[in-house]
Amino acid sequence: MRIVRLIARDELRLMLRNRVALIAFALIVLLTLVAVASSWSHQRGVAELRQRHQHEAEHAFDAQPDRHPHRMVHYGHFIFRPLSPLAAFDPGVDAFTGNSMFLEGHRQNTANFGDVRQSSLLIRFGQLTPAFVLQIVAPLLLIFLGFGSLARETERGTLRLLMLQGASRRQVVAGKLLALVALALAAAAPAMLGLLVIAGQPGALGLPMLVIALGYLLYLGLWVVLILLVSAWVRRSRDALLVLVALWAVTTVLLPRAVPDLASGTVPLQNRLQTDVAIGRDLRRMGDSHNPDDPHFVQFKQALLDRYHVKRVEDLPINYKGLLALEGERLTSELFDRYAAQSFAAQARQNGLVSAAGLFSPAIALRGLSMAAAGTDFAAHRRFLEQAEVYRYALVQRLNRMQAEDVSYADDTATDAGADRRKRIGGAHWRAIPDFHFVAPTDATLARAALPGLAILSLWLIAALALLGLATRRLGARR
Repeated sequence: MRIVRLIARDELRLMLRNRVALIAFALIVLLTLVAVASSWSHQRGVAELRQRHQHEAEHAFDAQPDRHPHRMVHYGHFIFRPLSPLAAFDPGVDAFTGNSMFLEGHRQNTANFGDVRQSSLLIRFGQLTPAFVLQIVAPLLLIFLGFGSLARETERGTLRLLMLQGASRRQVVAGKLLALVALALAAAAPAMLGLLVIAGQPGALGLPMLVIALGYLLYLGLWVVLILLVSAWVRRSRDALLVLVALWAVTTVLLPRAVPDLASGTVPLQNRLQTDVAIGRDLRRMGDSHNPDDPHFVQFKQALLDRYHVKRVEDLPINYKGLLALEGERLTSELFDRYAAQSFAAQARQNGLVSAAGLFSPAIALRGLSMAAAGTDFAAHRRFLEQAEVYRYALVQRLNRMQAEDVSYADDTATDAGADRRKRIGGAHWRAIPDFHFVAPTDATLARAALPGLAILSLWLIAALALLGLATRRLGARR
């Protein structure tokens, strides 16, 4: 180990003599600290803004005066998606998926007002976050500092001198590896420090943070091994640099941009207009609660009359129009859920193809791991949409039930001067409706979702170490 430490110390001393390397390392440390500070500040501001808007929406809904319950169904309600505490480290798909939803009857809306639609197109190339710096910039720094670690020894003829002085080829490679690992840890330290700062926020989860830290350390360790592997296989430092930069460009820039487009082409997804047209067509086939002659609702009315042993809807003990609204909302919600399930299934297949591409790009595997553990991936967005739909359906049906139970059918169908006042119920009913509360996933759920990415990165590292072992034997054989 003494020889390995000496070689590592000599390699680090050589790097310290390189002013360009020192400046580059200082810049990436500064960039990471800026990314941590700006991302944390931005996410705190976004979280506070959404919380304030949510409070205002709840206050506006509760402050509504006496109204007819069905008016409140169409008045609707706004809810806002809360941010994960770890979104300050990796915001994931938050900028693309939208952050607010309008809940109303007879319709299942999606999230709106994503940052990408309101900001410069440059945001599509990645936000300045600690995750972005470690995924994209840190490997490039390691490449420029370590591309000549072994190739340089070959070019200068110093490798044979090291072996003549008693250093084995394994010790030489281990020393170079130790030096680059120390450099990678130093480059990752500011981001890990930022992760610890984020850990102090309320709701931050320890286990996902450990998974994130492990994933990024594996990723940087993989790049260290790849750099030495290429430097051992090629004869010149210049060739090693070209190969490594090309490898970085393909795996961290090209594939992460191209694979989602390929997945979208392989698994087509209906756009909003196509979905609305299909839903409208199915609604006409299924039944129209506003049409008294619709076959489904004719049967529904007859079943109600038989159930209560009456001849006319006027003789029902509850408001028939409210019951009609309950049944209509049930049917339309089932249809909305079916189309939403189809969309979720298609998007899950697309994401599955993207995740599988992690076998060809460790950056894709790391990105999936990071977003899953941070709770900012597509699964987190879907979790919000599903909980929002459960709340929307319960809200609308509660209002429809108020119409059925608290408004008489005679008043609901009356047209005299005072009918509008008699159809209304007290505003206290709106204040009694519970607010929307997002149920966040547990730390075990987030950590479990990140395991596939962690497994792929581990396979990459094992394969790279095996190839480095072969290159080490070849390095000694040809010298």
